[in-house]
Amino acid sequence: MAYGEGDTSFQTAGGDLGLRQLSDAFYDHMLREPQAQKILTMHPEDLEQSRDKLARFLCGWLGGPSRYNEKYGRINIPAAHRHLDVGDAEREAWLLCMAKAIDEQPYPGEFKTYLLDQLAVPAQAVQRVSQRRQNEEAEQGQSMDNDAS
Repeated sequence: MAYGEGDTSFQTAGGDLGLRQLSDAFYDHMLREPQAQKILTMHPEDLEQSRDKLARFLCGWLGGPSRYNEKYGRINIPAAHRHLDVGDAEREAWLLCMAKAIDEQPYPGEFKTYLLDQLAVPAQAVQRVSQRRQNEEAEQGQSMDNDAS
């Protein structure tokens, strides 16, 4: 079975334990990478819940059990991150940390490439909704400025 079909991706990533290891490696890189400092400030100081949420989200997203939904309820990734200021630099920093974390895992090379390519899709979606919100806020601010004139 190909990646993205059934639970193949979930199993290839090592199941629950493997995805927790990926999540921990991702946040460890976020703590170390200078480019990731801005996105690090978008998280709570204690990253334990963030680590848990990412691992649980990835379980269901990769075709395994819906662990995120079991504990935290439904999630729409772009909508959940809409309030954050995410531009090109933030998206690229997130993907850098994820690429480094994926590279450390004992995954087959083709799965590493597949996974990072797939994760770029929600990263781009988060950036789009963030920029849309920022544009709407800027337009509202201009409208209010015009009304005050």
